[in-house]
Amino acid sequence: MQLRPYQTEAIAATWDALRNRTGGQLVVLPTGAGKSCVVASLCRTAVDDWKGRVLVLTHVKELIGQLHETLLRLWPMAPCGINSAGLKRRETDDAIVIASIQSSFRSGTELGRFDLVIIDEVHLVPKDGDGMYLTLLSTLRTINPDLRLVGLTATPFRLDSGWLYGDDALFNGVCYEAKVRDLIDQGFLCKLRGKNGGAPDLTNVHIRGGEYIAGELQDAVNTPEIVNAACDDIARHGADRQRWLAFCCGVEHAFMVADALTKRGITNAIVIGDTPSAERAESIRAYKAGELRCLVSVGALTTGIECPDIDMIALLRPSKSPGLYYQMVGRGLRISPSKQDCLVLDFADCIATHGPIDCLRITDKTPGDGESKPAPTKTCPQCSEILPLSSTQCNFCGYEFPRETAKHDTKAADASPLSKMEDEWVDVKRVDWTAHNKKGAPPGAPKTLRIIYEYGYGQSISEYVCIEHSGYARQKAEKWWLECTGSTDIFPADSANAVIFLDALKREGKPLRLPKRLLIRFGGQWPELIGRECTVITAASEPTQLTQEELDEIPF
Repeated sequence: MQLRPYQTEAIAATWDALRNRTGGQLVVLPTGAGKSCVVASLCRTAVDDWKGRVLVLTHVKELIGQLHETLLRLWPMAPCGINSAGLKRRETDDAIVIASIQSSFRSGTELGRFDLVIIDEVHLVPKDGDGMYLTLLSTLRTINPDLRLVGLTATPFRLDSGWLYGDDALFNGVCYEAKVRDLIDQGFLCKLRGKNGGAPDLTNVHIRGGEYIAGELQDAVNTPEIVNAACDDIARHGADRQRWLAFCCGVEHAFMVADALTKRGITNAIVIGDTPSAERAESIRAYKAGELRCLVSVGALTTGIECPDIDMIALLRPSKSPGLYYQMVGRGLRISPSKQDCLVLDFADCIATHGPIDCLRITDKTPGDGESKPAPTKTCPQCSEILPLSSTQCNFCGYEFPRETAKHDTKAADASPLSKMEDEWVDVKRVDWTAHNKKGAPPGAPKTLRIIYEYGYGQSISEYVCIEHSGYARQKAEKWWLECTGSTDIFPADSANAVIFLDALKREGKPLRLPKRLLIRFGGQWPELIGRECTVITAASEPTQLTQEELDEIPF
């Protein structure tokens, strides 16, 4: 099994974080990006190189089966067992155990010692780990105080408690994140299209605990007039599409939608939380085989179903949760030769409420507040660190945000499940560099090598090379240094030394491989450097020899 480049990067960044950081580490990969492959590789390395034991936890038996199958494709002789009552297997003595949390949280002592716990779909774990996960982890840490923890998710936040990491949280931070937009542009995920189906009238629907009250929400949309109008649109737009998913507000709503689709000649089945296991499995099998056109669900199919052929999703369920919205839309992100894109029919005003899935407006909700409020968060385009919205600089790599940022269009008529971006090549007029330190940073805080590209009058964009950092940021710094200097045997000890070395090359007239053109993405929250066209140049027109004193200043 050939890993994709970003999967390899995620694995390397995870091991680096486990070696150099404390606390749990999060890996953020979009739906359809192959989290199972990353989990399988982590397991094999832990057992082969560490000679340790790994416990992989999840909450849905379909995910257990997928993880087990992927691991055996990567490692056919893997010493792997399954602990799941739903799958009627109780195998707990192997070096790798893939288990449901429901079947494991009371039996931590029986499971024995583990060196690494990996939690898939970790957004389902409360921020403080309360409940089944905390019970099991507490027991396992009693057996092995050095137990390490990794979580994987596409959405590292919860409606009730915000981000999954931070002070007193189960996870300390994100060690790697792959962006939806990047993986779509690289052809690893499917393009999305959106159609506005109109917003329902939620005047009489109240909010409790940050989410719409389920009964009132279902009453607001579960009328023959609303359902029939939506199903007419679904049938019309889906005429040339093969696999549909429809997400509804409740059980009664799901049955009314399924009945309306059947009357329009659409073969379908209902999959909800109470659907018997055998019936659920048969419905999913028939759906994947093309015997059913549509699956109608409430929330049961937001995880655990892997069908790359899904090419249309109907959002009939308004929600205050950006995570739920993402999980529903994410079902269509997997690529397949049978489709060019996935169409999202939004009858619930989800896109206008939460924004495109690659630029979500996360809400920070305190239960009991009533209406949720926009969370003060954004993502650094240089190192993917999640930051307060008011930040002017990234506290990890030093990236400086523009004072004014462009906002995506949120009008319902123009809403899209992906943000509207424009990529433009610009000519580089001048390149400069400096050792950069974040304003107000404590003594000893790592600096970055700031590369400043001027591409027009008063126009510039900076790139931050994280020489003094570790993990994924360090890997990117090493790659940049090799590409721009050609040096394979010299890597500066810190940013100040890097400046000295680059200045020396410039004065000597030695060739530097610096960009002559940049590909910049405009239209998001900030301009983003996404590509470069390099050429070998000499920065000094009249090379000068360095004195021995100047040479002695170079510390490598």
